[in-house]
Amino acid sequence: MRFLSVLVLIAGAAIGVFYPWAMSNFSGHAIGTYRVYEGGRFRPATVRLAASDAPVRVLVDLIARAERVVSQQRTVLTLTAASGGRTALASTLSFNHTDNPRQVSPQLPDKIFRDEAGVIETVTPGAYLFTVGPGDADGIDMRAVDLVLRAGTGSIDERARPAGYALMGVGLVGLVLSLVFGRGGGGRPQNPNSQPPPRWGRGGSPR
Repeated sequence: MRFLSVLVLIAGAAIGVFYPWAMSNFSGHAIGTYRVYEGGRFRPATVRLAASDAPVRVLVDLIARAERVVSQQRTVLTLTAASGGRTALASTLSFNHTDNPRQVSPQLPDKIFRDEAGVIETVTPGAYLFTVGPGDADGIDMRAVDLVLRAGTGSIDERARPAGYALMGVGLVGLVLSLVFGRGGGGRPQNPNSQPPPRWGRGGSPR
């Protein structure tokens, strides 16, 4: 039971955690990375997209001097993408779920926090204007912000996370139960062959 519970726990983590992360960060191919904030100033980025780029996943990397972003459910950054006078994407970013940020350099305390702004499902060929601005969160020491675009990304099945978390819960409960009940019962029965042979003669065991 213990081995089966571990397998279910690993399967749940793969479906609920690794699969969405891999689809967001590695599916498709990179269009480019664009610096949209540096030196205390935000600046828009204009990127030409082709119809073959769809769907385009929009990611934002926040470089800050912090171990984690604590925004109290407030908005750290806002993002809009527009083309031909029409808004293709509008999103707010909080970075609350980034528990393991990347390190810029071993010599620097700055960390890279990534959040997903969304997906542009259908691309009209032409120039897209991406505008990133500040939210209403305070006390975040931002060093820089990068816009990351990936083309041809696969869509994440919305059922994956709930199903994965459910499997992780079942596996964890099964693992705990196997550990608790595995300690009872007085242990395994002793092997009779492991006992020392009886002694015969004076002072030995009677037949």
